[in-house]
Amino acid sequence: MHLMNTQLFRGLEEEEISSLLKCLTATKRCFQKGEVILSEGSLTENIGVVLSGMAVISCNDIWGNTSIMGNVALGCVFAEVYACMPGQPMMVTVSAVEDTSVLFMNVNRVLTTCTNACPFHARLVRNLLTVCAHKSLQLSQKIQHTSPKSIRGRLMSYFSECAKRSGSNAFLIPYNRQQLADYLNVDRSTMCNELSKMQKDSVIEYKRNHFLLRA
Repeated sequence: MHLMNTQLFRGLEEEEISSLLKCLTATKRCFQKGEVILSEGSLTENIGVVLSGMAVISCNDIWGNTSIMGNVALGCVFAEVYACMPGQPMMVTVSAVEDTSVLFMNVNRVLTTCTNACPFHARLVRNLLTVCAHKSLQLSQKIQHTSPKSIRGRLMSYFSECAKRSGSNAFLIPYNRQQLADYLNVDRSTMCNELSKMQKDSVIEYKRNHFLLRA
């Protein structure tokens, strides 16, 4: 994908991005489906940008239970919080949902203005701040979706957000059933039973990851 369409490089021209990448000594890596990109407990000084594919962010408790914190779609940024906190071990794992390529950039080079003091480097830093603010909003949304006591309530809260974001009652979700259950902190089989009941009650229609909220 074109980097100028990503969150981090928004508002920059291709020539400016090319100059920045040289300054940042950015590197590209490819990961196969299911491969761990960054593991829990590791240290990183790099910010990652998904160039192709998709990644999922998860964490495990001491009993081995997995919770999905969110997904990293095409063009999105990850690990920026840990990269900005030197010595802070990762509390999450980032894994490739499908074959995925990632652009890595050292955070110190991102935050330190180059000797040329180029204005587009300052724009990059502003974009990074916007990314961090957006991540904070996403965390607030997850808290909102997991606040209802019932599974149906959690599903409807999440589906409502998806419908608003897509501008339509028909939408595609980025999670499979297990990932959706982990994201909402519910049991997968119980959630699937509730989805079937909701379809029987004409609340929703769905096929795989395609959903329709009934009016």
